[in-house]
Amino acid sequence: MQSTPFPELRPAGSTSPQSGAMEAGRQRQGRLWSNLKEVCDLLHIPAACSVNSEELLFQHVQFKTGQRIHTIGQIFDTLYIVNSGFLKTVLIDEFGNEQVLSFPMKGDMLGVDGIHTRHYSSEAVALSDCDVILLPFKKLTALGRVHPELEHLMYGVMSRELVREQAMIGMLGALSAEARVARFLMSLAERFAQMGYSSKLFNLRMTRHEIGSYLGLTLETVSRTLSAFNEIGLISVDQRTIGIKDPEALKNLRRLPPSRTRAKQQAAAKVRNSETALATL
Repeated sequence: MQSTPFPELRPAGSTSPQSGAMEAGRQRQGRLWSNLKEVCDLLHIPAACSVNSEELLFQHVQFKTGQRIHTIGQIFDTLYIVNSGFLKTVLIDEFGNEQVLSFPMKGDMLGVDGIHTRHYSSEAVALSDCDVILLPFKKLTALGRVHPELEHLMYGVMSRELVREQAMIGMLGALSAEARVARFLMSLAERFAQMGYSSKLFNLRMTRHEIGSYLGLTLETVSRTLSAFNEIGLISVDQRTIGIKDPEALKNLRRLPPSRTRAKQQAAAKVRNSETALATL
């Protein structure tokens, strides 16, 4: 599905406000908008002092699970900020095979890869119902020429996304399969904590196949590693629900111990759980 053309950001006075503000922004003609300060807060950057935050409003657009925010080769005209929900960005080869590049969530910016050629080089797909804020690029660059402080802040956000991708590439080249999965789980836990959710218990919005594509592993390796983590008490697994039981061990894990050692650790974990259960009686 191609994404729908969107109106550009507009001055706050260009539409008549409806009564009652919504949590993420305000309503204009039945649509949700956020001002510049709210957008900066979402991106975890300071609001540009030289810009009157209330003079500019940025439109929100909702996407259902499975819908595409932008597609490969589509003309680039907009950057996107995730306000809520979970997505994936992918490359697709001539045979239709997907390579997952990232799993954007709240506060992440999408579409930066379209700046160079003026066409998006990846595809963004909603993994859950999403609310996305639109930043029309022409308006953003025009604002940047008038307000260099804002331009600098936006470049910082783009650089942050590139640094995250470089860290991912370094991880793929340096870590074992088990360590990759462990770091991935801890990265998710940290992101959930930043969003105000539990870092100890969360649902995976992506499939094990998508995790494998992102980490450079097969689906079988991901499933086997999660099962092994569950066996030795590092995590609990209930379909897509993950419970983090030993975050320090996951952070420091290099390789899984041999299966015989894991069996001993599993037995010891059962004993500890039984002792804990008895102590609570």
